[in-house]
Amino acid sequence: MFEDGQLYAPVVTTDDGQVVVQLTADHPGINDPEYRARRNQIASLALEWRPGQPIPRAGYTDEEHEVWRIVSAELKSKHERLACRPAREGGEVLHLPTDRIPQLDEVSEALRPLTGFTYLPAAGLVPLREFYGALADRMFWSTQYIRHHSVPLYTPEPDVIHEVIGHATTLASPKFARIYMAAGEAARRVESKDALEFVSKVFWFSLEFGVVREPDGWKAYGAGLLSSYGEIEEFVHADIRPLDLARMGVQTYDITHYQPILFGAKSWDEIEDVIGGFFDTVTDDVVAALAPTALTHAP
Repeated sequence: MFEDGQLYAPVVTTDDGQVVVQLTADHPGINDPEYRARRNQIASLALEWRPGQPIPRAGYTDEEHEVWRIVSAELKSKHERLACRPAREGGEVLHLPTDRIPQLDEVSEALRPLTGFTYLPAAGLVPLREFYGALADRMFWSTQYIRHHSVPLYTPEPDVIHEVIGHATTLASPKFARIYMAAGEAARRVESKDALEFVSKVFWFSLEFGVVREPDGWKAYGAGLLSSYGEIEEFVHADIRPLDLARMGVQTYDITHYQPILFGAKSWDEIEDVIGGFFDTVTDDVVAALAPTALTHAP
């Protein structure tokens, strides 16, 4: 999931009980009544689901499966060159299908024996504390819709490709899973809204858009990069700065463009020590101590 209120199309229920996903005017599917009906239908599945029930299956169409096939093939070759080693290893053991969209219960069944993580269905935006808190219990809230078929290599919002190829690939790795869980525990530990937002931004610039240096250069480890056909190629041109928790926790960003500022770790050990260590120990007092320094030196 991404920053609160910025990326997900609002989902509303009308007075007559119909679920409507409110796409923006420039969304690729805005003028496609069939796509809009599918988005409403898939959102309804998540809204009707209750904990303890089987995860609803979306019943994807041939056209939707074709989008997955196209993007899956393109990202596979990019991951071989540009994904960090733990992410590549996660993808190998998870072994996602490349010819069809996997259902969320299938993803859960594949992840459970690897790291214990399971997926939950989300219609769209999940509140920050609820989304991150679930990670502490090894649960990941995920959307089920897929991007419009007219532009398979682009999406203006996180879809099932981002949630599964981006996040499940990393959640299959014990190294990643431990940090995800620590982020969830951090979200439950902090109390103020400001501290929670600080935690969410550190998550954004690490598990969503983090990069790490390996012997042959910079590699992506954030799910936002791993699931983006375009940005995974372009991130090397960003302003890649050293890990700086104070700066990461307040750094602003625009989700409609490639990220111009990223934070790179010198090694996986540094990710575990700095990012994992932050999530393990952060409190409201820690954020209060970090934030003024960052604001003083903000660009």
